[in-house]
Amino acid sequence: MNQEPNDLKPKKTKKNITLSVYVTSLILVAVLAVGGTYFLTEKNQNQVAVDSSNAAKVDQNFNKLQEVYSKLSTQFYKKVDSTKLLEGALSGMVNATGDPYTQYLDVAEATDLDSTISASFEGIGAEVMNQNDAITIVSPIAGSPAEKAGLLPNDVILKVDDHEMAGLTLNKAVSYIRGEKGTDVVLKIQRGTTTFDVTLKRDTIPVETVKSRLDEKDPTIGYIQITNFSQPTASEVEKAVKDLRGKGAKSFILDVRGNPGGLLDQALKISNMFVEDGKVLMQTKERDKKADIMKADATLGDFKVTEPITLLVDEGSASASEILAGALKESANTTIIGTKTFGKGTVQTVATFDDKSELKMTIAKWLTPSGQWINKKGIEPTIAIDLPTYTKLLLIDPKKTYQQNDVSDEVKNLQSVLNALGFTSNDANGYFGTGTTEAVKAFQTVHNLPSDGIVTDKTSTALIEALRELMKQNDTQYEKAVSYLQTK
Repeated sequence: MNQEPNDLKPKKTKKNITLSVYVTSLILVAVLAVGGTYFLTEKNQNQVAVDSSNAAKVDQNFNKLQEVYSKLSTQFYKKVDSTKLLEGALSGMVNATGDPYTQYLDVAEATDLDSTISASFEGIGAEVMNQNDAITIVSPIAGSPAEKAGLLPNDVILKVDDHEMAGLTLNKAVSYIRGEKGTDVVLKIQRGTTTFDVTLKRDTIPVETVKSRLDEKDPTIGYIQITNFSQPTASEVEKAVKDLRGKGAKSFILDVRGNPGGLLDQALKISNMFVEDGKVLMQTKERDKKADIMKADATLGDFKVTEPITLLVDEGSASASEILAGALKESANTTIIGTKTFGKGTVQTVATFDDKSELKMTIAKWLTPSGQWINKKGIEPTIAIDLPTYTKLLLIDPKKTYQQNDVSDEVKNLQSVLNALGFTSNDANGYFGTGTTEAVKAFQTVHNLPSDGIVTDKTSTALIEALRELMKQNDTQYEKAVSYLQTK
């Protein structure tokens, strides 16, 4: 399964081409298991092989496994499904590695992955991972139900409807989270020391990966947001740059905040646009081997951007986003603005067995151009700047009612939202007192809602929209990028 440097470019299309190499993370878009940063290559025809010199040792080690299987099959007090025993043994070996990105997918799970990898996604739209035995959100996808509900990187999913997540494999957890468009799912979320429920309506996950515009106040600055790295993303970035140039852009802000990753070849092609030919884009290092070095060159494309740029990142920028950030920071001397990225630095490959089940296995590290391994560390921005504290507030559940004399952490959050919007409710102490009632009434009056001081669905929705607009108007990271480019 060793991948040579040239294999980092997609091969010519054949019927047996499929998604078989995953880099930096196993992205699970909470509707289906989707590979993390990966690239297109042919299926390895020699996926499961044993070195002949180790055959005897392997046979000896597997004697015990075979004996356990035999005893359970013939002597267990009730009949057991032999297929389940074998599947359990395979999953157990994989789980014993302790690597969250190494997974065994049975036939059903693998079929689900392969059949939906290029289709429109239906679910909540969040990348999740199993981190320290906790189902953890890496990043919600822009425009998805998860993003609209205010889910954040590092939120831990404790429960999905009536299903506890503790002790579940990542695949099993995702099977509960995903579902058909229009159906509701209730997640119990832990954020720091706070626990709360959020109801999401599953939807079709947006497939648009690049959005662009000119800055409203300074039309010489073009803004390009990359929400994911999928098959057309590099060409979409090139088109966006050309369109913005035609409208007068002289510099560009690239934004990969909340971008969980995607295709490696797209990350390399985009990096190649901003890095001089001959300079390093990234490295990969397999066990007991020297690092393979990937450099910018014409094979990745001849389109170049020479105007001043800056890149926005945050804790939700993962995998392919970090490859781009590392290449730009170290090989193009690009100024990175925002907060430290998520930190994923491993390479996975996929082996497909005759019965169509699959083994995803970590085979290498990926390193930044200078050889830094950012796994669990992330990439530090050149200019560190946080968003306002109210961007971390929980959104208000429109299915619940909040009124005078209620006491809860959710009320405390509601009070903080009101304070952020300028409707002072005194201290955010979790007690829905007279001050909070008057603050709610004032908000309702301004937004033409019945002024009863009770927070229900319409008031909750209005509060959420008002908070979103406040965040949009006070994007401190974007504002810093604009001011930085204005000096160039």
